[in-house]
Amino acid sequence: MKLPIDLNSDMGGDTVIGIENASVRYFVPREHVPTLKEYAIRFLQRRIHNDEFWALKGVSLRINRGEIFGLIGSNGAGKSTLLKLVARVLRPVEGRVWVKGKVAPLLAMGAGFHMELSGRENVFLNGTMLGYSENHMRERFQSIVAFAELQDFIDAPMRTYSSGMVARLGFAVATHQKPDILIVDEALAVGDSAFQIKSMNRIREFQRSGTTTLYVSHGMGEIEKTCDRAAWLDHGHLRFVGDPTEAVDQYLNRKKADL
Repeated sequence: MKLPIDLNSDMGGDTVIGIENASVRYFVPREHVPTLKEYAIRFLQRRIHNDEFWALKGVSLRINRGEIFGLIGSNGAGKSTLLKLVARVLRPVEGRVWVKGKVAPLLAMGAGFHMELSGRENVFLNGTMLGYSENHMRERFQSIVAFAELQDFIDAPMRTYSSGMVARLGFAVATHQKPDILIVDEALAVGDSAFQIKSMNRIREFQRSGTTTLYVSHGMGEIEKTCDRAAWLDHGHLRFVGDPTEAVDQYLNRKKADL
């Protein structure tokens, strides 16, 4: 497959995300160590044995301004790891990643929230993590709460929220101001259908003004209907990039073949 990136040149033109031969490696302990003390003892005795696990291996992508770009693959395929590279949560052990512009990551339901704090407190906490000032968040607070439709619950502890309520607040905070790049990792899957439509309308509105969205979903119909292009990841390897319907077909055909 011809990869959609010129590995001999830096990003230019409308490209906002460039990933060049990126690899991410984790070390997985071979045996369970029950306590930190036991781990420290085994480490000093050189009795800790790890296996290498490559979450991504040699992945290259170029994603353009204004695209809604889908990522598909089975659990453990490397989708979330790739998003974390773009969000600058991780760095590759090999290869390079370029990102142009401000990134608003919605990496997982509840990420960045403290469940013992109220919804109000978490709005400011999450806003700070995204790089916004307290004054900025105060100015936008009412519109965030209104979009999330949580006016009656905003002062309740987030541990009392349903998964859908958490997702609504997370999306409202991440998208209260138009980002250059929006990352959505399965966060909308737990919301009700009405809020999913409302959220997708906001994503489309952002797209018209140039926002790029990275969209992970296990709903293949959503990928085909929503995305301009899609990539299929399989055990850390990039298998296909291009038309969303073809990406879905190849992914599903592989799943059938593996049964």
